Amino acid sequence: MIISDACRGLVESVADYLPDAQWQRCMVHFYRNVFSHVPSTKVREVTHMLKAIHAQENRRAAQEKADAVIADLRAQRLTRAADLIEESIDETLTYYGFPDSHWRKIRTNNPLERIMKEIRRRTRVVGAFPDGQSCLNLAAARLRHIAAGKWSARKYMNMAPLYQEQHQTHGAVA
Repeated sequence: MIISDACRGLVESVADYLPDAQWQRCMVHFYRNVFSHVPSTKVREVTHMLKAIHAQENRRAAQEKADAVIADLRAQRLTRAADLIEESIDETLTYYGFPDSHWRKIRTNNPLERIMKEIRRRTRVVGAFPDGQSCLNLAAARLRHIAAGKWSARKYMNMAPLYQEQHQTHGAVA
């Protein structure tokens, strides 16, 4: 199981119930954090550096590229950005532990962001709610509509490669 940024506030309680869950930080949000420590004139260059890290074939190569990027940023005196990458890059590389057909889907939390944007749009139309329960009812109704409608009919990820990998691992142990 993988936990996204959207659930970060609940990580402590999730870890109690799902101790084997892995943490994957959304790359887009990570990039934004790094950019907050980079002058606007250097953002484009740093963007290319960060994307190069996540374009590697495996985790080892990505870590090596991250080390090179960190050294390059320190040479450019962007130490706060380099420190942030050094401290947090592992959180963005968790997806390498999954089948490569899943990488594109779990590197960011775009589907969850899309749902939250839809709920936000609906609540803005209403404006003021008489109480918290009515707001919750609107959000729950929208989630039920999504679950019963177009999004529920689409298959987001093919889980067969993950099941095959787990079956092979457990079969080799037995």
